[in-house]
Amino acid sequence: MTAVNALVRPDRYPRSSRYDPGWVLDLDMGPHPLWLLEDLAGDLDLRPGMRVLDLGSGKGASSVFLAREYGVRVVAADWWIAPERAAAVFAEAGVAESVEAVRAEAHALPFEEGSFDAVVSIDAFEYFGTADTYLPYLLRFLRPGGQLGVATPSLTREVRELGAVPAHVERVVGWEAMAWHTAEWWRFQWATTGLVDVTSARSQPDAWQDWLLWTRACVERRPETRDAQQPVIDMLAEDRGEFLTFALLTARKH
Repeated sequence: MTAVNALVRPDRYPRSSRYDPGWVLDLDMGPHPLWLLEDLAGDLDLRPGMRVLDLGSGKGASSVFLAREYGVRVVAADWWIAPERAAAVFAEAGVAESVEAVRAEAHALPFEEGSFDAVVSIDAFEYFGTADTYLPYLLRFLRPGGQLGVATPSLTREVRELGAVPAHVERVVGWEAMAWHTAEWWRFQWATTGLVDVTSARSQPDAWQDWLLWTRACVERRPETRDAQQPVIDMLAEDRGEFLTFALLTARKH
């Protein structure tokens, strides 16, 4: 079986497996966004008609998935991907009427307060959400009782506890791994604000294996990316889950 074909895993990710892996790979901006979202969504209560902010939506795979699988209305917000480019993805996927593409910086969101039923962020929160002040800011855009769901790279132990970023991780991502906090770090960080009830905070089982399979499939799909992707493959193969995982986090606003 090729690495690309191995991305179809109905036993573990039944919803994601209905999507052409080539389509998902062509929208690559990091580890498999549909796998992460499908796992995270099991801890959320997403219902048809809800208005959901997909924060750090990238090229749009997660927004398409939200609209198709859960019947929600999505605002796909990203700073790096032009809205026109994302809108073309949504139109091709047949969800243009339920997904709106917006260029937005995470610290200057152009939305009305209380305008979303849920905020979801897949493999992006680590870039903007770790500051003590960010959660209170983001919650302004959620209605009371609204939900927050985040999937973010994580270490199994805090860097402060380890004394340094593990060498094989530092070689690839450098200081950025300082933002790869444990699920328990996030639980404490959010709960201590008193602004939310943390409904789940867990590490994804075998996340390093999912990430490795995805990266190998990326190289198979686009061999010209091998030089850029090989360090990631080597990092994951050396780590074997000792330090690298993903944290899946959900909460409800008071």
